[in-house]
Amino acid sequence: MGRELLTVIEQMGREKGIDTGRILEAVEAALQTAAKKRYGAAENIQIKIDRKSGEIEAISLKKIVNEVTSPKSEVSLEAARKVDSEAELGDEIGSLIEIEEFGRIAAQTAKQVIFQKVREAEWEAVQREYSTRQGDLVNGIILGQERRNYIVDLGRTEAILPAHEQIPREIYRRGDRIKAYLLEVKRTMRDVQVILSRTHPSFIVKLFEAEVPEIAEKILEIKAVVREPGDRTKIAVVSRDRAVDPVGACVGMKGSRVQAVVRELRGEKIDIIGWTPDPRVFIAEALNPAVIEKVGVDEEKKSALVVVADNQLSLAIGRNGQNVRLAAKLTGWKIDIIGASEYEKEKAVRDQETRAAIAQQLQDQHAKLIEAESAAAQKAEERDGEAKTQKDEADEQSGDHAAANG
Repeated sequence: MGRELLTVIEQMGREKGIDTGRILEAVEAALQTAAKKRYGAAENIQIKIDRKSGEIEAISLKKIVNEVTSPKSEVSLEAARKVDSEAELGDEIGSLIEIEEFGRIAAQTAKQVIFQKVREAEWEAVQREYSTRQGDLVNGIILGQERRNYIVDLGRTEAILPAHEQIPREIYRRGDRIKAYLLEVKRTMRDVQVILSRTHPSFIVKLFEAEVPEIAEKILEIKAVVREPGDRTKIAVVSRDRAVDPVGACVGMKGSRVQAVVRELRGEKIDIIGWTPDPRVFIAEALNPAVIEKVGVDEEKKSALVVVADNQLSLAIGRNGQNVRLAAKLTGWKIDIIGASEYEKEKAVRDQETRAAIAQQLQDQHAKLIEAESAAAQKAEERDGEAKTQKDEADEQSGDHAAANG
């Protein structure tokens, strides 16, 4: 019986990836629970399983006292010395209990407790392993679907690919292989849930890391990723080595690297953009595949006006505004786009308004100049008049003085 128990426990440990010692501790705890249920909670029962032979030993411990008040936990000194002549007051003395005496109910209880303990140990092992892999790519096999959520077999455990983490229009069948981003590992009251995602922007990062060695080696850095899953993704990359072209490295020879990512995403379009601190250049690149003619920026408002050829306008904006929307998210700037002809019309209107404003300003300045000259002339005339009056008065006073002397 003992050797068979150890064999079962060792096999269970290998299958579940759980330490055998932990399972043995769970079995001991379960048997102790069963014993207490059989003999009563007051009984001080200790269960030990021999780690080599697998033999189970159940001992009922009782404290040696002068006067017994609780027969289930105490024994008199006289009775104890019949078993052990060296027994002393305050010591504990034990007596063996036959495991078979636990009965059917106790065995069932032990089985349930063992199952629960093993499950808890299994959950802890899963949580410990997959928590360290959070943020990594994982491979699995589709087991089925529940409430639009796919159940994925990862080998050691099952994971969930929720409906809101699935790329739109992707359909999987039982047995299909799947690659996903390990988004979260969380413990619940019932189990440990491993949550996967195929819509998270970091899924793109991990796919490129797998295909582009320069990213894994930190020669290239993905600065930003934005996507509308199933339709389009834009990534901004920068190189720490001037000899390595970031866009070319991500595209690969004849597009091999980026095409591998596109195939994994079932045809999702990917725009790879070279990152630069110059907002004008970065905004122009972010609107790829459209060709940009001019970019004007307002640093304070962090907004940009982009001018494109009329035949590039729809391409720059994208279907339902998708291209400009993703470019705005990638750069962090508010982007307005207009066609070249509209820009020229607006420019002509602005130029006309500017010329009119300048002409009005010149006219106002000319009027002010004339007004100033007129005022200066009037003041000069007034000064001349005052001087003439003063001279006449002086001459008159001089005449009167001469007449008085004569």
